[in-house]
Amino acid sequence: MKILLIIPGSGDAFYCGNCFRDNLYAQALRNAGHDVIIMPLYLPLTDKSFRADTPLFFPATSYYVAQKYFGAGKMPTVLEKILDSPSLLRLASSFSGTTSAKGMEQMTLSMIKGDDKYFARQTEKLIDWIAEHDRPDIIHLSSSMLTGIAKAIKNHIDIPVVCSLQDEEIWIDNLESRYARQAWESIGQNVRYVDRFVASSEYYKSVAMEKVPQLTKVEVVYPGVNIERYKSVDYPAQPTIGFYYRMSYENGLDILAQAFVKLKREDAIPDLKLKIGGGYTRENRSFINGIRAVLKPYANDVIWSDDYTLDEHTAFYKDISLICAPLRFNEAVGLFICEAFAAGRPAVVPDTGSFGEIAGNAGMLYSPNDSEHLAEALRKMLTDNALYEQYQGNALNLSQERYSDTAAAENLLKIYCEADTANK
Repeated sequence: MKILLIIPGSGDAFYCGNCFRDNLYAQALRNAGHDVIIMPLYLPLTDKSFRADTPLFFPATSYYVAQKYFGAGKMPTVLEKILDSPSLLRLASSFSGTTSAKGMEQMTLSMIKGDDKYFARQTEKLIDWIAEHDRPDIIHLSSSMLTGIAKAIKNHIDIPVVCSLQDEEIWIDNLESRYARQAWESIGQNVRYVDRFVASSEYYKSVAMEKVPQLTKVEVVYPGVNIERYKSVDYPAQPTIGFYYRMSYENGLDILAQAFVKLKREDAIPDLKLKIGGGYTRENRSFINGIRAVLKPYANDVIWSDDYTLDEHTAFYKDISLICAPLRFNEAVGLFICEAFAAGRPAVVPDTGSFGEIAGNAGMLYSPNDSEHLAEALRKMLTDNALYEQYQGNALNLSQERYSDTAAAENLLKIYCEADTANK
């Protein structure tokens, strides 16, 4: 089967949950022998393990300027070419990853509503590219915030459309209230243009259906990890806590740093280490400097993995004893948990969002999400060998049964076939 996967690029500077989910889907389908075409939006994909197969569409530089300053109307061609030059796109990538939706209202609504001139020009280019190349059997959109594209596709070409659901509310609900309301209402209106929706967890399926009552055809497909890439029987000689997510306040790195310092001061776990990875952007630098200051007394026991690449994932998990990310928001799916389980590393995570569902019997949950309760959970996991081995075995079992790339590919293909059948 030929699948066109349309995804927004994030700049490849940090661990992006949605980007990584898309990467796992693409890998799982390709490993199953299917042809997956990656089409990027906004920013280029540059990581060697997840490169684009098409030109860049809806380039963030010109699209933002068009929406913000030209009323989504005609932008001078010369200005558009300058804005979309490789150098300016690289610059935009270096600033990408903002967690604030402020100033992005017009662009967000344009992608959802799909009713302005600049959007129409971009979708015309996208649809022309599809028409000029081998026709895909399925088009898979990365997010419901791209459903304006689904509307355009259905109005021009007869190809089934599948759409992923994950963490949209984190962005939309941070818009000014009137824009947020319009966004959710417009997604609801666009449901008719999508043949099937795919949520990353049962938890997020319920969140999405509450936000968009029109949603009815929603299936859950958990992330699928290539277990062989992560498999490791060698554990670190010293107990090592791993954090692998974007290094930011929202993802709770400061909570973990404070818990680590508390455990070191108590000498509760001899030779305890902390390994930090996942990347960051310019807006996170001040925060990270603060974290380094907190950890300074134990700097020799902290390993920083500053350079983010998708391939780095594999090596990272082999160097830790467990994974921990005290996120301050309700995560739709803990992708880092699924990866850690493939390596036989259990999780210690807050009892929020989907974590109870995703971690299952291989993750120790704690509440409330503060450094004191986190330190207590880490101490319990890393000082009881029998308990740790129990969680370790459960992690390997969950990885095989629920989070393998084989299972993900099978579940996605079933949905694609249903969408194809329903579309005929």
